[in-house]
Amino acid sequence: MDILFAQIQADLRSNDALRQSGALLQALQQSAAGRDISVIAKSAVEEIVASPASAVCKKLAFDLIRSTRLTADLWDTVCTGIRNDFEFPDPDVTAAALSILAAIPSYRLSKLITDSNKEISSCFDSPSDNLRFSITETLGCILARDDLVTLCENNVNLLDKVSNWWSRIGQNMLDRSDAVAKVAFESVGRLFQEFDSKRMSRLAGDKLVDSENSVAIRSNWVSSMVDFVWKKRSALMARSLVLPVESFRATVFPIVYAVKAVASGSIEVIRKLSKSSGSSSGTVVDSNAEKLVGVSDVVSHLVPFLASSLEPALIFEVGINMLYLADVPGGKPEWASQSIIAILTLWDRQEFSSAKESIVRAVVTNLHLLDLHMQVSLFRRLLLMVRNLRAESDRMHALACICRTALCVDLFAKESVRRGQKPLAGTDIASLFEDVRIKDDLNSVTSKSLFREELVASLVESCFQLSLPLPEQKNTGMESRVIGALAYGTGYGALNWTEPALEVVEVCRPCVKWDCDGRTYAIDCYLKLLVRLCQIYDTRGGVKRVKDGASQDQILNETRLQNLQRELVKDLREINTPRICARVIWAVSEHIDLEGLDPLLADDPEDPLNIIIANVHKVLFTVDPSADTTNRLLDVQALLLCSQRLGSRYARAGPLLTKELEEFRSSNMADSVNKHQCRLILQRIKYASSHPESKWAGVSEARGDYPFSHHKLTVQFYEASAAQDRKLEGLVHNAILELWRPDPSELTLLLTKGVDSALLKVPPTAITLTGSSDPCYVEAYHLTDSTDGRITLHLKVLNLTELELNRVDIRVGLSGALYFMDGSPQAVRQLRNLVSQDPVLCSVTVGVSQFERSALWVQVLYYPFYGSGGAGDYEGDYSEEDPQIMRQKRSLRPELGEPVILRCQPYKIPLTELLLPHKISPVEFFRLWPSLPAIVEYTGTYMYEGSGFKATAAQQYGASPFLSGLKSLSSKPFHRVCSHIIRTVAGFQLCLAAKTWYGGFLGMMIFGASEVSRNMDLGDETTTMICKFVVRGSDASITKEIGSDLQGWLDDLTDGGVEYMPEDEVKLAAAERLRTSMERIALLKAAQPKAKVPKSDDEEENEEEDEDKKKEKKKDGEEDDKKKGPSTLSKLTAEEVEHLSLQAAVLQEWHMLCKDRDTKVN
Repeated sequence: MDILFAQIQADLRSNDALRQSGALLQALQQSAAGRDISVIAKSAVEEIVASPASAVCKKLAFDLIRSTRLTADLWDTVCTGIRNDFEFPDPDVTAAALSILAAIPSYRLSKLITDSNKEISSCFDSPSDNLRFSITETLGCILARDDLVTLCENNVNLLDKVSNWWSRIGQNMLDRSDAVAKVAFESVGRLFQEFDSKRMSRLAGDKLVDSENSVAIRSNWVSSMVDFVWKKRSALMARSLVLPVESFRATVFPIVYAVKAVASGSIEVIRKLSKSSGSSSGTVVDSNAEKLVGVSDVVSHLVPFLASSLEPALIFEVGINMLYLADVPGGKPEWASQSIIAILTLWDRQEFSSAKESIVRAVVTNLHLLDLHMQVSLFRRLLLMVRNLRAESDRMHALACICRTALCVDLFAKESVRRGQKPLAGTDIASLFEDVRIKDDLNSVTSKSLFREELVASLVESCFQLSLPLPEQKNTGMESRVIGALAYGTGYGALNWTEPALEVVEVCRPCVKWDCDGRTYAIDCYLKLLVRLCQIYDTRGGVKRVKDGASQDQILNETRLQNLQRELVKDLREINTPRICARVIWAVSEHIDLEGLDPLLADDPEDPLNIIIANVHKVLFTVDPSADTTNRLLDVQALLLCSQRLGSRYARAGPLLTKELEEFRSSNMADSVNKHQCRLILQRIKYASSHPESKWAGVSEARGDYPFSHHKLTVQFYEASAAQDRKLEGLVHNAILELWRPDPSELTLLLTKGVDSALLKVPPTAITLTGSSDPCYVEAYHLTDSTDGRITLHLKVLNLTELELNRVDIRVGLSGALYFMDGSPQAVRQLRNLVSQDPVLCSVTVGVSQFERSALWVQVLYYPFYGSGGAGDYEGDYSEEDPQIMRQKRSLRPELGEPVILRCQPYKIPLTELLLPHKISPVEFFRLWPSLPAIVEYTGTYMYEGSGFKATAAQQYGASPFLSGLKSLSSKPFHRVCSHIIRTVAGFQLCLAAKTWYGGFLGMMIFGASEVSRNMDLGDETTTMICKFVVRGSDASITKEIGSDLQGWLDDLTDGGVEYMPEDEVKLAAAERLRTSMERIALLKAAQPKAKVPKSDDEEENEEEDEDKKKEKKKDGEEDDKKKGPSTLSKLTAEEVEHLSLQAAVLQEWHMLCKDRDTKVN
């Protein structure tokens, strides 16, 4: 291998272009085979990039540079070579030099662009097509990049140049050369695409932090390009038509995006963000008619390609973009229908089959743009298309769209009929889902696919979304029509959503008979909706009559619901999942109209009540091997409650259920808890039957609750089916919420909240890494980007000596879970000409591979003797011929001199930086908490200023001083699940939840108890707060990292506010406190007979000690053998009165907390 490398290097040193290009091709081959070719790259840089060579060799050398890592010195050489090539007479060489600009590290790019700005600008006017192509392509890639926006933000001259270059790229869309025009269209399209699709936080500035200026800079570029395209739209469309047909695709998006931005008014939003007041006042606002004509022109320009083109990708591109235009105000449904028909034709032709998901997504997302007839005709076909999609998230999104459309169509058609229009066939939900295959799937007991469960769950969840108030209607955008149609349908009455929901319940009825291998999520959803409808229509009271004030619609709906309930009772015998039987009994028996049953059929086995009781017996007495113990407990519990309500509500059910419960109680199936419960229930049923005139309101009232719905357990699943249920639930919920309640886009947040928006982060405070007497001052701060798993360290270096340092190297090494993107062991940044007291900035970006303590280690090397030595010492008689001397000349740089090395203190990355807040409800949090396997506990303390008991009792919310040590928790990435604060005794409990960047769950509880110190000085007494921190994680590695340095973790959490206290110290302090308080109590008891009313202060103090002692007892499990003093019924001792009043104060406090829902407890 060494021989081969030596041969390649020898060829590179020759001046023969053919040999050089052959050697470079061989080197690229070696690189592709995974060998380290850094030696060859060094030769290539020195022999080809830095010296005159042919365009082909330059191009190959640049390809070689891209495939390997270069040292900082070699990048210097490359930049010098590129600058020389810009002035080279051969335009092809210049074009090759331009192409490498995109690969140059961003910390070198700004200087290079600034220095060569005149040469780069002149390339746009070059007569050579190749050079114009290269400059347009390269700048199109670089100028849309994030790091360049940051450079522009800090350098106004560069910003002007870049803005000017964008306008030149725009003009190149009309260039005489086809290749140049195509690549200019692509560059402008890329600028629009980045602005439109990226989240603003990633887009503006350096992927990590965006300031207002960087958002404004990019918005400015976008608005100027949109204006250019809008003004020149006719010329651009004409130019795109004379391009070769394979290039036409690139021209579609930029034109459509700009026209849509102007026509829909979003250009105004972009202008507001760009803050360019001067330019925006000069722009002429077009009339609506002119905007609509512009859109129509573009549509008529695109339509022919839908029919005549043979290239699937082009048809798809044109179709998608026409759909994008179709929802412009004033857009026509024909535009959408033409595109959708063309896209579906692709599906039929089985071409473009790799884009199945994209085709379905495009069609379902734009369904609402079609007219009603077309929506109905497409419906069944779409259901079958969606059924065949492989990716779960695509299938869920499509199902959510389809279910929403079904509800829309149904509501819209019903409302149109109410308003006197002709009814349209096939618009009700039953006929929309009437397809034979879908029906078979719903009616069969078993099924191989999950599709039917997804369908039922999506339909039901969509009904629940419809029952909530609709989101506010925006003026433009895709959603406005959907919201309009739904508002049109439901605006007639608040309960109009129940009509489509009732049809959904009827269509999905067969789902209770399914056997889903233990999965219950879809059936639970169905039963929850059924219970909700029964509650709303109050089916327990029977069908209302006209004389009760019921409308015809209501009577019809209640009759349908009653029939459905009776059908479900009959279905009880055919239920295949044992867990579902108890749930259906609950859902039906709570709401069925028992008074309406025929008393003559009391002995008929087909009577609904008899069927229900037979099934109660079946569940109570069946030991099903598939239902494990926990499930059986839940089912029996539910049915016992059910029996109590049913038996006390209906006279005939009482004796029948009494018989069943007696039998169950005496059998060996019931455990002791169930037996006691049965005894209580039997007494209640007996009481209710013997006092028919005074029915209990609490029992007879239907609650409308369904206690079986799921909770998410992200850590442990005891059964595979429960895990699948959780997964399905997550997918359905995400898809439905994304569609019905989308988060506002970050653009709108920036506009509405402006500078206060959470998206615009404030750069954090810097940490000094050097000592006070060091010759260089270095400070650093870091920014994190959790989406990419990256951290960027920003350094500021200040030369504190009197000398001007010609060269300073910053070296950054890593420890922990950090790594450099290019895989190198350390990063080097070379800084030149550091003037005294002049700060220089540089940055390093690293990736983080896991949740682990990590640090960056910075060294500063500066060369006081740089440039003083000469290269002449190595000259010899035969220096040209001797390869060893030649190599020494190349490798040794004698002019550097001896460096001075300054080692800085390590920059530690706080562990909290690798967390994200995880929103979770208190119920879910407390269910999840015991199942988290890894745990670490420790105690911390902090002092706070306050006048003890009285102050904490009297303080208002938020002003309480006793949480002062934990105040920085609010800025950390934790979700505050809940907090309980009892101010009378300065105690609290906080629950926080977070996830690591890598998906691990971390829960933390903090318990606080205040200790008032008695040896106070003048003024306020200081009080110690003892906090018990309990951290649980889903993975042992999380708690291991936290436990390895508890004080460090506390500093990360509280910014140094809380001090770690080892466990033995905690125990000693607790024992000491207990001893002193016992002594005091003994003293007070001894002195009690003499104590009169004035001694109340002491008693109060004693009580407070008592409270503290109780807390300590809870904490350390120590026994307190304090006995109650003698008392009589008629007279309480002063101590007991004090104690009762204190308890009353705590309870009063708690009631206040419950009442003041508006007040936040922080």
